[in-house]
Amino acid sequence: MTEDAATDVHAFDDLLAKNREFAAHFDQEGFDGVAHAGVLMVTCMDSRIVPLEMVGLTFGDAKIIRTPGGRVTDSALAGCVAGVHLLRVDRIMVVPHSRCAMAAADDDVIIEKIRQASGADASWVRFGASADQRRTLQRDVEKLRHHPLVGDRATVGGFYYDVDTGLLERWV
Repeated sequence: MTEDAATDVHAFDDLLAKNREFAAHFDQEGFDGVAHAGVLMVTCMDSRIVPLEMVGLTFGDAKIIRTPGGRVTDSALAGCVAGVHLLRVDRIMVVPHSRCAMAAADDDVIIEKIRQASGADASWVRFGASADQRRTLQRDVEKLRHHPLVGDRATVGGFYYDVDTGLLERWV
């Protein structure tokens, strides 16, 4: 990235304009920050996933944590702990999905692709990529179910989202 690209003051103008349109109709002033449906979802950062809508929830119903591949990373785990203790979360859904880039290869392959694309060393990054999504989901769900700050306070389920049909299937 060039210095100009890093500091381009107009790079976000389109998004700020859309935000002004959004804010003109915003009616949630003073809304609290708890999960009114008691739900927290850990899912992928993929933009084909619309977490609230896909389970019939709306503004303020759930907490959403997005990670590459929908993995329960250390940061996602911290969010789950905060959710169950501070934000009225009593159900946690872990949701990977079909056609996920993080399921197409392992970390070494992803890191090599980044090196080829950028010339930069990304070997220090842990993505948690795995082609065996079912096994990975099982491990992530078990991590939450057995965590001393989560497991006895929330029901944890593992689900698989099909980006082509919109359907969720319970896997764990």
